[in-house]
Amino acid sequence: MSLSLAQASTIVDAALKKGRETNCAPLSVAVLDAGGHLVAFKREDRSGILRFDIAFGKAWGALGMGFGSRTIFERAANTPTFYLALAAASGGRIVPNPAGVLIRDAAGEIIGAVGISGDTSDKDEACAITGIETAGLKADPGGSKT
Repeated sequence: MSLSLAQASTIVDAALKKGRETNCAPLSVAVLDAGGHLVAFKREDRSGILRFDIAFGKAWGALGMGFGSRTIFERAANTPTFYLALAAASGGRIVPNPAGVLIRDAAGEIIGAVGISGDTSDKDEACAITGIETAGLKADPGGSKT
């Protein structure tokens, strides 16, 4: 199964809706397919100009490492030198903060990732999970809690 534009659009819109319902700061939401290609993106009014790069970097890093960016965040605390090298090797494209959430299909295969930036990482991540689940897919944020 591959990620469709319709699914990606549902994810973005549901994530933004969740953000409004929970009074998040203006969000930017990027949805990438399994190959790291941008499928859908929306940026709310007043969202900062770096927010696209941050949202994309969270999702791209999750895809590149094969686990949600919460895991990247947790591991970076224990091995910061490795993650500095990883940032350098990726040309600075990996953002090691929560809210890069893998999208899995019913069989558990990775079909893409969502990255959100705008509020705290925990709030951004909650919006990403809501978006993915609203599209009928499985959210995998990573981290020791999953």
